[in-house]
Amino acid sequence: MTSKQRAYLKSLAMTMEPVVQIGKSSLTPELTSAVDEALAARELIKISVLQNCTGDPRELAQVVAERTRAQVVQVIGKKIVLYRPGKDNKKKIELP
Repeated sequence: MTSKQRAYLKSLAMTMEPVVQIGKSSLTPELTSAVDEALAARELIKISVLQNCTGDPRELAQVVAERTRAQVVQVIGKKIVLYRPGKDNKKKIELP
């Protein structure tokens, strides 16, 4: 992903609300499948890491991205933005 594409995705994510929250049970298989489903439906999602989660948001972002075959767009504070392009005929976001 180029820096221009990453900047474009960041601008799209600014107005989004988090669709998944990571809590004290951290990364469970259910959470991974929820992220996978959200990525399939939206391509770009925002994840919120709650205060009671003991993990580092950057490490959590890398693990979730690996498990869902997504790319980490950014991690700011306790917010994670992930992107995974849709299938060829069903792309919702066209990157510059």
